[in-house]
Amino acid sequence: MVPFLNVIHDLYLKQLLSVFSWKQWMSSKGHRDEASRQTATQESGIMRSAARAGCPSPTFIMMVFTAARLYTPLEEIGDPLLFVQDGAITKVSSRAQSETPQGASLLDFGDAILAPGFVDIHMHGGTGVDVMQASPADLARLGKWLTNNGVTGYFPTTVAAPIDQTCAALERIADVIEATRDSTATNGKTPRARPLGIHLEGPFLSHKRRGVHPPEYLAQPTLEVFECLWQAARGHVGMMTIAPELPGALEVIAEAARRNVCVSIGHSDADLASAQAGVKAGAHHATHTFNAMRPLDHRDPGIVGEVLTDNQLSADIIADGIHVSSAVVQLFLHAKGFDRSVLITDATAAAGMPDGRYQLGPMEVEVKAGRCTIDGKLAGSVLTMDRAVRNVAILGGWSLRNAVRAATLNPAHAVGLSPQQGVLSIGSEANIVVLSPTGEVRKTIVRGLTS
Repeated sequence: MVPFLNVIHDLYLKQLLSVFSWKQWMSSKGHRDEASRQTATQESGIMRSAARAGCPSPTFIMMVFTAARLYTPLEEIGDPLLFVQDGAITKVSSRAQSETPQGASLLDFGDAILAPGFVDIHMHGGTGVDVMQASPADLARLGKWLTNNGVTGYFPTTVAAPIDQTCAALERIADVIEATRDSTATNGKTPRARPLGIHLEGPFLSHKRRGVHPPEYLAQPTLEVFECLWQAARGHVGMMTIAPELPGALEVIAEAARRNVCVSIGHSDADLASAQAGVKAGAHHATHTFNAMRPLDHRDPGIVGEVLTDNQLSADIIADGIHVSSAVVQLFLHAKGFDRSVLITDATAAAGMPDGRYQLGPMEVEVKAGRCTIDGKLAGSVLTMDRAVRNVAILGGWSLRNAVRAATLNPAHAVGLSPQQGVLSIGSEANIVVLSPTGEVRKTIVRGLTS
């Protein structure tokens, strides 16, 4: 069996190297860097000319948002005042402590709640858009739709697919990440959720726990394969799901962790010792806990036993009432607590769409009555993040504030985003969701722009 796997790996690596090489990447990077330098020089010259002509520097009107409550989400503030200028939060206070400055624009949301915009670190698409096939225009449409659900940042997530398709998708997504990371990219435009990094879900998955990932596109973990995927994504891989029991996995985990990738154990048939070895190598998160994992047994706890008991690990769960029962959601929340529980959607292109057939990478999923399947097996979801938050508040018995934390600060922290994401504090990006008292989305604000 081992020689067969080696043959498969060699073929996979040859295909990788044929579609993407280090020399090509360095060449294209040089062209991009030179173009960026030329653009920056031109813009600098324009600004200097404008200054010589006496043109005033651009000014940004301060906006002040208020509502009944604000979740930072580590604390709750009643009658808040949230000061925003130039797309960033400049002050977080209350009406009892501060006043609205003269000339500022005040937006009062009445009985609503101000909270950080949601961050979804595992999603494959929505509103008919599959992230692996999406053009920049498609991703812009997806980003607009995500704001309807309170999401302001997300990780486009791949599936196991032919390597040329995967590399092409990684390059396209990297283009959009780079085009939207500068705050000036949203000035005067429709607010949209931004891709903040890429989540590689595949190809380093267990055949036994692959779910619907096509077996022919899975690969043995090697540094060579990981390096080629990393280069195709131009270093924007922020998260990687891997089965720690696979030969070569520990070396890949260690290298990915060294590059500050959030290494997440999942799609795995690992026993307890193998899961613990993955954590020791550098993994610190777990992907859609319980799903596509070796089941928990009281004498053989396996990967689930490690995920639920290791305080080094954060973990995510699909709280749609389909993937995991409400009792198991409660068990998960109790085990991981308020600071290590993360909500994801695992949404496909079918999210926000009527029943029918939709793409999931190279596969086609069927959606009927809220279930997303391939040949009867669950294949992602149609869950939205606002519903996941409400489900946790209802099914898990958590306060709305703690449920919001699992969709904001916790995922941002798990994947190592900057302190500007997932929290409402001085210096943070003004990414805000306005919620009803029961958690429905009323409005989403991205870098100070209102939807």
